[in-house]
Amino acid sequence: MQPVLTLTSEDHRTILASDPLALPFEINEIFFSVQGEGTRAGLPCVFVRLHGCKLRCSYCDTKYAIDRRSGGISVTGAEIDKRVRGFGCSFVEFTGGEPLEQPNVFGLMKYYCDEGFTVAVETGGHVDTSLVDERVIRIIDMKTPSSKMMPKNNYHNLHVLRPHDEVKFVIGSREDYEWSRELTRQYDLSRKAAAVLFSPVFGTLEYKQIVEWILEDHLDVRFQLQMHKFIWHPDTRGV
Repeated sequence: MQPVLTLTSEDHRTILASDPLALPFEINEIFFSVQGEGTRAGLPCVFVRLHGCKLRCSYCDTKYAIDRRSGGISVTGAEIDKRVRGFGCSFVEFTGGEPLEQPNVFGLMKYYCDEGFTVAVETGGHVDTSLVDERVIRIIDMKTPSSKMMPKNNYHNLHVLRPHDEVKFVIGSREDYEWSRELTRQYDLSRKAAAVLFSPVFGTLEYKQIVEWILEDHLDVRFQLQMHKFIWHPDTRGV
């Protein structure tokens, strides 16, 4: 399956040669919170939520950030940078929506790496991640069967993982679990990535059930809960 967006090497060079602070972006929100998932859960982090996504996952919990026809704000990289630096935090994550559907973000992520920030990007499994700056932590959310978006997955992303990357599976059924388990084994993800994350669809499966499946299979993955949904109300935005 081909990715939804293909960034050519020439386009990539043009973006990286441009001033990232002058580039345009569509954002949904920028906020300061604690990282709710992954190996850095609990750490203070500035989140830059870009607006728009071509996928329509059944379990999407940021539907307010996916429709390009409404809700987005047009800004420059300089405006984003002013907000980010105002929080006084050196950890920034780009999320969405789908951040990698906006090609200019490749240049902005490089900028923050050059500036000494710890940079992460949470991206769906459909956009090619190979051109993301090698210093960026890529958190790749592979779409499970219950998402209804599994055919959009770009499996090339699993061949180009770096040791600090993370792969996430959002699990809403036994079928989702078995599919995620087999993909983890097929691509040897536990060895290739810093973490393989099994995360339940919030409010769908009993957490104990997924943990028991993992233990029964002796699967080398990390079970996780979305910390921010327990600190605040699950529907709270900007956290």
